[in-house]
Amino acid sequence: MKPLHPWNVSISKAIRIQENLKDRLILKKTFSSLKTIGGADVAYSINKNSLFGAIVVLSYPEMEPIESATASGKISFPYIPGLFSFREGPILVKAFQGLRVKPDLMIFDAQGIAHPRGIGLASHMGLWFDLPSIGCARTPLLKEFDSPGLSRGSFEWIFLKWKKVGAVLRTTQEVKPVFVSPGHRIDLITSIRIVLAACRRYRIPEPLRKAHQISREMMSGNN
Repeated sequence: MKPLHPWNVSISKAIRIQENLKDRLILKKTFSSLKTIGGADVAYSINKNSLFGAIVVLSYPEMEPIESATASGKISFPYIPGLFSFREGPILVKAFQGLRVKPDLMIFDAQGIAHPRGIGLASHMGLWFDLPSIGCARTPLLKEFDSPGLSRGSFEWIFLKWKKVGAVLRTTQEVKPVFVSPGHRIDLITSIRIVLAACRRYRIPEPLRKAHQISREMMSGNN
């Protein structure tokens, strides 16, 4: 894994890094098969001084656990919507380095290109890991979309300046939707299909759900 830039930067420098990296994103499917899928999640300590990162690797499409890795550390970047990759990226890189089995694709509890500058954490980490990546967030950063139908698989497009950059996807019947966008080395339609396939009985894809459980266990054990 080759570092793309330093993490300890000012807010203005972080924005410039995003602008520079955005042009390197590949928004088309670059893989022919998918056998493993990773999920990443970050939890914060109660005092908001520390964070705990977890990455899991599951088989695809079976969603059986293969491996997980974790990391913890101090928070070194302020809470600024749109710049979460500089707050959570370093701990996810550290956790990823602990994996023996690298996944074929990563899903992040974050935005991909459905982001004001077109490069959310899922896109940023996709570039850093050089892996296909998908953003699957619980809440949106962009507001240009309609609500999807109530049935599983229903979706509506998310727009940025009249361009389709994501989808509001109903993964479970009559349950709140998720916000899906391609991160890197994948297209929007494929992102939707994979997220839907990775959701079994719950709203959240299994890789994210498992990573969330582990990061919360880490947080509870350190508070």
